Amino acid sequence: MKNSILKDIGLAFLRMGAAAMMITHGLPKFQKLVSGNLQFADPIGIGSTPSLILTVLAEFVCPILIFVGFKTRLASVPVVITMLVAGLIVHASDPFKTKEMALLYALIFITILVLGPGKYSLDRK
Repeated sequence: MKNSILKDIGLAFLRMGAAAMMITHGLPKFQKLVSGNLQFADPIGIGSTPSLILTVLAEFVCPILIFVGFKTRLASVPVVITMLVAGLIVHASDPFKTKEMALLYALIFITILVLGPGKYSLDRK
């Protein structure tokens, strides 16, 4: 029983902490999108505007859902994909220390995807 409570508290801290930090990366991109500035990188060849929209979804909208624990596993998928694109495509030729943060975020959100949100989430209510 005690381990279960600690596990759920740990998952809540991981989920909420990682989501809050990801939101700080997504907010400037969201503001850029809302202001109409659609200039953005196009790492997978779909165009700069769709790339910006998908990045805002993955770095701003999905982390809000993850933070509150609503559709957590589903919301984690775009974040994982975006962080893998950032780490393995955008920063492919950069030194490891440059791509490390994106890969670390990918690892964290893969863990959230696999383990789920835990007891202290809207998904469990």
